[in-house]
Amino acid sequence: MYIMRKKDANTRASAKNATHERIVSVAARAIRRSGYEGTGVSDIMKEAGLTHGAFYAHFVSRDAMLAEAADRAGAEAIAQASEVVAAVPPEQSLEALIRSYLSNEHLKDIEHGCPVSALGSETSRQSPEVRRAATRRIKEMIDLVARQIPQWGQPGAHERALVTVATMVGTLVMARAVDDPVLSKDLCEAGLKRLLGEAI
Repeated sequence: MYIMRKKDANTRASAKNATHERIVSVAARAIRRSGYEGTGVSDIMKEAGLTHGAFYAHFVSRDAMLAEAADRAGAEAIAQASEVVAAVPPEQSLEALIRSYLSNEHLKDIEHGCPVSALGSETSRQSPEVRRAATRRIKEMIDLVARQIPQWGQPGAHERALVTVATMVGTLVMARAVDDPVLSKDLCEAGLKRLLGEAI
């Protein structure tokens, strides 16, 4: 009898974890698509196939959900960038990373792309827990870029990584903000030219 109860409890916990993961995954896409303020609990739960009332079985507050969503979105962006780096020889990794970030595909796919370029201007107005999650992932991105710089470990390499990440993010923010496709393309190409000139 005890074994059956333990097994049932494990099954329930596993199902709850799977549901929690589904909600966070939906929220991570939603914040990038609609922004923090455009992401409502009801919409998230509906997209996850759940009722609004089920929300509080998983999160103590909307901010707690947004913090997990920010963390998940950041983790996904780091994983994508790491895949780009791993797919090329080490001497090509920085260029590949920059090209991937400022690509037309990334420009158009805001829902699955870098959350910093999608949410950067909103993040400063979020709760401390959301900002903490975003900051942790931004640091990881900076560290990933720093490791691709040929002078990694030498003075100035970290500063160069900061400038590279800031330029990539700023370029993408502006390229997405404008309603002129030619200007958007020109911004990305100018960013690439500047960054790749420095990478050589």
